Amino acid sequence: MQVGLAPAAVAWQPSLFDGGPLELDLDYTCMRRIQLDARSWVDYCPGWLSGSDIVFDSLAGEARWQQRTVHMYDRMLPEPRLTAGWSTEAEDDSLPPMLREMAEALSARYPARFDRIWVNLYRDGQDSVAWHGDRNRLVMTRPLVATVSLGARRKFLLRPRGTSRALYRLEPGHGDLVVMGGECQAEWEHTVPKTKQQVGARMSVTIRHSDVATGERWLREPQSTQPGHAW
Repeated sequence: MQVGLAPAAVAWQPSLFDGGPLELDLDYTCMRRIQLDARSWVDYCPGWLSGSDIVFDSLAGEARWQQRTVHMYDRMLPEPRLTAGWSTEAEDDSLPPMLREMAEALSARYPARFDRIWVNLYRDGQDSVAWHGDRNRLVMTRPLVATVSLGARRKFLLRPRGTSRALYRLEPGHGDLVVMGGECQAEWEHTVPKTKQQVGARMSVTIRHSDVATGERWLREPQSTQPGHAW
């Protein structure tokens, strides 16, 4: 169930560090791979999107934000974040050009055609998402999930499925790119937890593919491996 279709009213301040021109780093200059285990990995590219405040401001005012309801604790409750989505295949003039450009750039680098875009808006520290693996793991072999973070930095934690302790922590924001691959969705879980700290609004632009892509080439190719914040 979904509630509302409207611009988002959020209080946020543009970053002092990301007021440059709007462009993507197509060379992936700062990309590093975090090898979670032999079958799962995360690519992290800080500052992949420069001028990300422009995209944040545009989406906040122009996207058709919805608040879905979810089944929790035997009740239907409002999901603690707002969402908006597009398909790159639809003849939809509302799809922001930069989001399409992101999807096309990722399709050129990874073995998948990214065609689904879902933006989550975390308005403050009380907005969050619980531990989970993306549902496309149920219908695809080793799906790739890319996320570009806009606005304030928030903790992004990862843990092996079936365990209770986070092993890796990233704090993406201001145009950072995170790509989860291999068996990450099936064998690991991730979360953006609530925080009592005073934090600004954050958006995660999540870009997925609907075609079946195994990503086996990316499992076989040697990649540089560096830890995130491992606990």
